[in-house]
Amino acid sequence: MAMSAVWNYFNLKEEKSPTAECKICTANVSRGGSAVARFNTTNLIRHLEKHHAEQYEEFLQATAAKKSKTPRVRQQTLMESIQSREKLPPCSNKAKLITEKLVQFIVLDDQPLSVTENVGFRRLLEHLEPRYTLPSRHYITEKVIPQMYNEVCDVLSKLVENVSAISLTTDIWSSEVSPMSMLSLTAQWIDSDFSLKKAILHAREFRGSHTGDFIMAAIEEMLREWKINKNKVHVILRDNAKNMKKAMDQLGVASLGCFAHTLQLIVHEGLLSQRSVSDALANGRKIVGHFKHSPLAYARLEDIQVELNMHPKRLQQDVRTRWNSTLYMIESLIAHKRTLSAYTAEYDLPATLTANQWGLLEKASTVLAPFEEMTRAVSASSASLADVIPVVCVLKRVLSRENEDDQGIKTMKSTLLDAVNRRFNDVESEPLYSVATLLDPRYKDRYFTNADTLRLGKEALLAEVGKMEEVLKTTSETSASDSEPADKTPRMEALGTSTSSLGSIFNEILEENQVLPVPKITTSAQIQVETYLSEANIPRSDDPLLYWKVNQPRLPSLAATAVKFICAPCTSVESERLFSTASNVINERRNRLTSETAEKIIFLKKNLPLMVM
Repeated sequence: MAMSAVWNYFNLKEEKSPTAECKICTANVSRGGSAVARFNTTNLIRHLEKHHAEQYEEFLQATAAKKSKTPRVRQQTLMESIQSREKLPPCSNKAKLITEKLVQFIVLDDQPLSVTENVGFRRLLEHLEPRYTLPSRHYITEKVIPQMYNEVCDVLSKLVENVSAISLTTDIWSSEVSPMSMLSLTAQWIDSDFSLKKAILHAREFRGSHTGDFIMAAIEEMLREWKINKNKVHVILRDNAKNMKKAMDQLGVASLGCFAHTLQLIVHEGLLSQRSVSDALANGRKIVGHFKHSPLAYARLEDIQVELNMHPKRLQQDVRTRWNSTLYMIESLIAHKRTLSAYTAEYDLPATLTANQWGLLEKASTVLAPFEEMTRAVSASSASLADVIPVVCVLKRVLSRENEDDQGIKTMKSTLLDAVNRRFNDVESEPLYSVATLLDPRYKDRYFTNADTLRLGKEALLAEVGKMEEVLKTTSETSASDSEPADKTPRMEALGTSTSSLGSIFNEILEENQVLPVPKITTSAQIQVETYLSEANIPRSDDPLLYWKVNQPRLPSLAATAVKFICAPCTSVESERLFSTASNVINERRNRLTSETAEKIIFLKKNLPLMVM
C-alpha cells in the first residue's frame, strides 16, 4: 500500500506512536484514534494547511500528480455486467476446454468419477470460473470420455497405418475388487525416423473360460478393429502358460514367452534347490513378518536403530510371485543385522538366524545380484529381443565360475546354471533371437556360444535381408552410399555398461570373439551383411537405432530388416505395467465402473501422455 505524500513532512519516533513530529516546526501532532488500527493522516494534513501554507500547496500538487498516474478502471456497462454473471454455454470453446481438462484430471490422476459430486471440488471450480457449469457424471461417462477415446484412437490409427512391422505383448489380469478379468494388447514399432514408439491398443474385459480358443478369437478381433494385418505382426510376447502359447499358434503369428518370467522360474528353482538356503529364507520371512504385524515390535526396532545412529528403515517382505522381492528381503535383513542382534538381546523373535545362515544369505545375495541386474535391464523400455542371447551368455559365464565364497551354496549355484542351460537351450537357434542379436550393432555375432547356431543365424539373416531387398525394389530403387558409419551415437540405458557389475564379463566375451575373415560374397545382401559384421561393435551404451538411422544410406536393406527385428521387446512387461494401471483404475473407489468405461479410462491414461492434444 502506497504511503501518503504528507509523510514527507512528518517523522515517527516509533511505528505505533500516537503522535507525529512536524519536520518544519517540530510540533507533535496527534494521528487520531485511540488504537493503531484507527490512526489516520487527517490531523497531519490540517496542520500543514493551517501552519505551513507553502508546504501544503506542495502536498496538494504531489497528491494530484499521483492520482493522474493511476489508471482509471472502466465501469462495466449493464450488459457487460449481466454477461459476466451468465453461465457459459456448454458448447462454448472455454466450457469445452475446461471439461476436457477435467476429464484428463480424472483419467491421469486416478480420480473416481464421483469427484464431480464432491462439495469441495465443486466449490473450487466455482471459485476458479463461476460461469462454468460442472457436467454430470453421466455426461462425462457417456459423452466426453468416449469422444476423447475416439480422438486418441484416430491419432493412433494413423500412426499404426503405415508401419511395416509391429510387435505386440499380451497378458490376462483379474481384478481383486471387482468381478472382472481383462485381456491386454500393447504395441511397439520403429517409425520412419528410427524412433521406438509404444501404445496401448486394448485392455478389454475377457469373459468366460481362459482357453486358447477364446484368447485367439479375442486377439484376432482386436487386430481386426485396428486394421492390423497378421502379416505385419512380427512377434507377440506372452507369458509361458500353455493356453497363451496355444492361442498364438492358432492365431498363426510368431510368439515368444516372457524372458523375465523365465528368469523368475530359474531363480525359484535355485532358491528351493538347497535346503540350508531355503531354511534360512524361511526364518528370514518369519522375522520380517513379525515386525510387519506388530507395531510395538517395529517401534522397538526403530528405537534401537536410532540408538545405533542408523537411519530408521523398514524390513522388506518378499512376495512369492516376484523372485527379486526375495533378494530385496535378504538385502534388508543383512542391512539390519546389527539392529536385529541388539533386538534379540532384549526381546523374543519367532525365529533367529544362526551365524552360518547369515553367511548363506550374504552369499545367496551375491549369486542372485546378476539375475536382478539382468531382470532390470531386459525390463527397461529400450530392451529388445537382441538382448536375450548376450544376457544368457553372460549369466552362464558368471555361474560357471567357481571361487572360495561358493562354500555352502554350490548346489544352488549349480542348479541355477543347469536351469539356465535347460530353459535357454534353444535361444541361439531361434531366428527371432539370433537375427535380432546379429542386427544389434552392440552385439552382432560376438555372443554366440555355438558355431552351428551362429551359422544358421547368419543364414536366416541373409534370407531376411534378401526378402527385404525385394520389398524395397517395389517402392524405390535401392542405392548404396560409401559413407562411413557414425563415430559417436547418443548414449542409452544398456546392458553391462561401465556402471554395471557385469560390464567386465561383457567386455571379456566381446574380446574373445574377434571378427572372423570375410568369406567370398556374391549377392548384394551378402555384401551388406558381411560389411556390417566385419566392422567393430559400437559401445553398449550407444543407441542401436541411431546407428541404423545414420547407416541406412549405405546399408538400406539391412537397416530395414533391423527395424523389423529390433522393434520387438523381450518381455511382456508393457502388459504388466498396463495392469498396474488397471489396478489403480479399478480400485475400491471405482469398483462400479462398467467394463467399457474402465477400458476407455485405462486406454486414455496410458496413451494421453504420448499424444499432442
